[in-house]
Amino acid sequence: MKIQFDVLRKSRDLVLKELEGLTLDQIHKIPEGFKNSIAWNVAHLVVTQQLLHYKLSGLNCLCPDDLIDDYKKGTVPTKTFTEEEFDEVKELLMGLPDTLEEDFEAGIFADYKEYPTSTGFVVTSIQTAIVFNNFHEGIHYGIIRSLKKFL
Repeated sequence: MKIQFDVLRKSRDLVLKELEGLTLDQIHKIPEGFKNSIAWNVAHLVVTQQLLHYKLSGLNCLCPDDLIDDYKKGTVPTKTFTEEEFDEVKELLMGLPDTLEEDFEAGIFADYKEYPTSTGFVVTSIQTAIVFNNFHEGIHYGIIRSLKKFL
C-alpha cells in the first residue's frame, strides 16, 4: 500500500503546482462549458478523500463539516474562499495524506461500509477506497488543468 500513499502525495503536489501564480479570482472562475472552478475541485479532493476513507469507515472526518457540505459530490460552487480560507484548504490537501498513511498503519480502519461509486466501481474496503481515491484525484487533476487553460 505504500505506493498508493506515494501516488496520493505526488498527485497533490501536482495539483499544488497548478495553483502557483493564480489569483483568487482565477481559481474561482467558472469558464463557459464547465460547472465548477479550480477552487471547487481542490476542496472537493480534500472532502472526497475524507468521505471515502474516514466516513465510510465509521470514523470522523478530519476536515470541517461545512467544507464537506459545500464540496461533496453533487455540489456546485456557491462560496468564494478568502486567501486565508484557501490556504487552510491547501494545508489540508497537503497534510491529510500523511495522516491517512499513519492511520492506515495504525489499523484504525477496522470497518468499512461498501459504496458503489458513480463510475460503477464498488468500493468494498479501505484498501480499495485508497486505490479508487487515487483514480478520482487523477480525474480532478485533469479537470484543474483543463480549467486553467481557460483563465
